[in-house]
Amino acid sequence: MNPIPYGRQSISDHDIEVVTEVLKADYLTQGPRIKSFEDAFAQYVGSKFAVAVANGTAALHLSCLSLKVAPGQKVITSPITFAASANCVRYCGGEVVFADIEADTYLLSIESVRSLLENAPPKTYAGIIPVDFAGRCCNMEAWRQLAKEYDLWLLEDACHAPGGWFYTNDRHKSRAGSGEYADLAIFSFHPVKHIAAGEGGMITTNDEKLYNELLQLRTHGISRNQSGFANSVQFAAGIDDQNLAEYPAWYMEMQDLGYNYRLTDFQAALGESQLKRAEEGIERRRAIAKRYDQEFREEEFILGQSRLIEGHAYHLYVIEVEDRLGLYNHLRANSIYAQIHYIPCHLMPYYRQFGWKEGDLPVAEKYYQHCLSLPMYPTLTDDEQAFVIDTIKGFYNQ
Repeated sequence: MNPIPYGRQSISDHDIEVVTEVLKADYLTQGPRIKSFEDAFAQYVGSKFAVAVANGTAALHLSCLSLKVAPGQKVITSPITFAASANCVRYCGGEVVFADIEADTYLLSIESVRSLLENAPPKTYAGIIPVDFAGRCCNMEAWRQLAKEYDLWLLEDACHAPGGWFYTNDRHKSRAGSGEYADLAIFSFHPVKHIAAGEGGMITTNDEKLYNELLQLRTHGISRNQSGFANSVQFAAGIDDQNLAEYPAWYMEMQDLGYNYRLTDFQAALGESQLKRAEEGIERRRAIAKRYDQEFREEEFILGQSRLIEGHAYHLYVIEVEDRLGLYNHLRANSIYAQIHYIPCHLMPYYRQFGWKEGDLPVAEKYYQHCLSLPMYPTLTDDEQAFVIDTIKGFYNQ
């Protein structure tokens, strides 16, 4: 049996063909494939706008910039996430406040967040970053209701859940990143994600003002299409008001302090090609999840598991077990490379310096003591999954 990782990209012949086409074409970056990918992705998730960027972290950073996170502002997020979900606030000088998770969903607890808000002076918090952990979508309708009550913005970290959805109160399927409830949502195209572009990220929104600001921030804060050009264009190019629309093609202005967070055209081409197989990949992930669910549901050594959840995108399938370290090492000895998602952010050395410590978020900390992410990717074969299942059962039933 070949080594079995927890996640793996799948590159098709068509993927290679479209990337090769771009490499032979005129544009490697800032070309037409970017907008093509953005439009296709927006249609896929159901949002009005999409902005392609260099990676998921860049997506988070630009989102916080466009939402005007300022030094000293407090933003709430989950401790069970990749560090970038919190770091984006720190990039802007804001303060990260972690709230506990729900034991049964592994998602940020809305009651825990409500408690923080109720016990703080008005305007203490600026926004909330709920995380669609493992592919299970947060109920963004409920989060929007809470955010509206306290005048907060919402940034949905949907890196684990492209193609995932949840039911609204009226039983409408709301897709991750659709923009129905969150101000912005972000995605990642890292190789282990649903759509693998090597690196890459996407920001989706239904807010045209935020969309235009993100486009500018993505490229150094430079633009050619701002009304504020008038005075400086006239000064630099000698153009009067009547001919302002005809200013030279070379002229541009830096309107804000932005970044080079662009995606390349060949990455966009790969991402768009992968997007065409996205639903097929999710269906396979759900079939794998169903088998894990059935095989482990009655096992006494299982303390918790992802289960079979309608709308779940299954970036990860998580089980909670006793002797997690023993099982982890046993799997590695059998060339099964399971993973831990995640060490709680608030216990990372960087965040401990702000006063976070063991015992602050007991549900998240208990989850971390037992969690293990099993191999989950569309090309995982039935035989490979059977080997993973048998190896786990063998460890506990020996």
